[in-house]
Amino acid sequence: MNRWNVYVTNEIPKPALDMLEEYCNIEVNRTGEVLSKPVLLEKVKGRDAVLCLLTDPIDAEVMDAARGAKIFANYAVGYNNIDVSAATERGILVSNTPGVLTDTTAEMAWALLFSVARRVVESDKYSRMGKYKSWGPMLFLGQDVIGKTVGVIGAGRIGLSFAKRAKAFDMKVLYNSAKANLEFERETGGEFVSLETLLKESDFVSIHTPLLPATLHLIGEKELDLMKESAILINTSRGPVVDEAALVKALQTGKIWGAGLDVYEFEPEFTQGLLELDNAVVCPHIASATIDTRTKMGIIAVTNILAAMKGELPPNCLNPEVYSS
Repeated sequence: MNRWNVYVTNEIPKPALDMLEEYCNIEVNRTGEVLSKPVLLEKVKGRDAVLCLLTDPIDAEVMDAARGAKIFANYAVGYNNIDVSAATERGILVSNTPGVLTDTTAEMAWALLFSVARRVVESDKYSRMGKYKSWGPMLFLGQDVIGKTVGVIGAGRIGLSFAKRAKAFDMKVLYNSAKANLEFERETGGEFVSLETLLKESDFVSIHTPLLPATLHLIGEKELDLMKESAILINTSRGPVVDEAALVKALQTGKIWGAGLDVYEFEPEFTQGLLELDNAVVCPHIASATIDTRTKMGIIAVTNILAAMKGELPPNCLNPEVYSS
């Protein structure tokens, strides 16, 4: 079996790279920075496979530059960075890394929820600045979580994992998705409701829906106006699901109490005013950032590449029609 020439667009955990290097000749971008489009176009030339990240825009131009490539293996569950239709037209396989980061992402959503509700980041800054002089009954009053209502938007794997944990806090679970999900209801006791009802009745709203044309700006000014003034919005899905300018305005005016964000509409840029808000916790897209999960993601991506190299259908192929054609 010939050794494939593989380009890796950013450094990933060593066990995955070691596994890939055992069978392939690899080059890795070890700068830690996202490649510019011109550099990406140059680097993919002559490659048999490209292991890419969600931050890499893999469009028709990139695919044409990588003429002869057999697969683009995305190091992510989401793949809105890749034009899958253009890949299919060119006979190029596309794969992702589903399942492995389900629980890790759900954990991060809860971490954000508690951080905002209990004002963890605000009080940490306060303490580090030497402002803590004594205990006070009004110091950093936050929100209780026990017994409250949580609204889950998106009833897929991550939404289900998130909602299952709400049972430990005796919370009422409302959910909204494209259609009712009986498994979700069995596992969580959740009630399927309209988005309007969910937003009106929930104390916490956590978003777990993919980015699709139908979910672009799913949460905008109108939806934020429906929420309680004490409500907290959590987003660990995709930034453009939320109209970030409308969210900033809602947070500035106290229309909602707070927000916990790991993704952004114009990532890695932030909408003006967001970073100045004490009632927003902002993290740099780290929902899957545990040693175990990021390593597993790399191994899955490599497994997809090695399967393609052997002439097999990659386990997580997004366009299997290429393989059968």
